[in-house]
Amino acid sequence: MNLDFDVEKRVRDMYATLKLAKKSSREDFKIHLRLVLLGMGAIGAIGFIIQFVSSVIAISSGGSGGQ
Repeated sequence: MNLDFDVEKRVRDMYATLKLAKKSSREDFKIHLRLVLLGMGAIGAIGFIIQFVSSVIAISSGGSGGQ
């Protein structure tokens, strides 16, 4: 395993990447923000449904309902 890190080369590579990057337009930012929020909401909804179903199953099967 070669762990030879060339810090100077890494910094030059990062700088070159940043030079190539361009700032997104406001409209692109809004679209990406909506997609990220939609994804977070979907994952949250799935988690809520799983939690709700598991608690309903626990209650209906006579499990400890929090007592």
